Amino acid sequence: MQINKNFKLIKSQVPDNVTLVAVSKTKPISDILEAYQTGHRHFGENKVQELVAKHQELPHDIKWHMIGHLQRNKVKYIAPFIHLIHAVDSFKLLKEINKQALKNKRVINCFLQLKIADEETKFGLTQNEITQILTSEALQSLKNIHIMGFMGMATFTNDKQQINDEFCFLKKVFDTLKTHNYPNCTLTELSMGMSNDYDIAIACGSTMVRIGSKLFGTRV
Repeated sequence: MQINKNFKLIKSQVPDNVTLVAVSKTKPISDILEAYQTGHRHFGENKVQELVAKHQELPHDIKWHMIGHLQRNKVKYIAPFIHLIHAVDSFKLLKEINKQALKNKRVINCFLQLKIADEETKFGLTQNEITQILTSEALQSLKNIHIMGFMGMATFTNDKQQINDEFCFLKKVFDTLKTHNYPNCTLTELSMGMSNDYDIAIACGSTMVRIGSKLFGTRV
């Protein structure tokens, strides 16, 4: 019942125009089913093996989000069913997603990940690299991917001003680039904000937040 209460509370705090992705990584099937019974359908995982196993066991109307760093050799395992891949951090990965989507006769939704955090361990593209991808002739040939927008992860810090500045930078890049037409793109979504900073992200213009511990409880 606690998960039910948590979902009601968080959903009351997240505007209707912001998609809530419930981060269910490491959580058992029973917890996800409890969340599913509330009517929730968007769930996020960060490991391919766990994601595939849960997809096989859970209802197939769930919209699965791959939110973690994705290796190219793992794309084939999630290509048949994945709803959205959040962390595309290279053109090579984009090409592999397109290749596997074509094999499965699908178009796979993607976000390009912009590195906004002041942390070496965080993945992501620079603003220039994202611009180069979007304006490249090679992107035109990738007919089986659909770039919906950008994703970013703020620095893990208690400094709310720094988090705000990083999210605002991502929003500025998004606003600058979304005014242009690029092949296989409709830049309408901005995925930023997690359990510790989703309120700041929403205030900065996020359209999708990824929340785990505030919904399912602290991971052990």
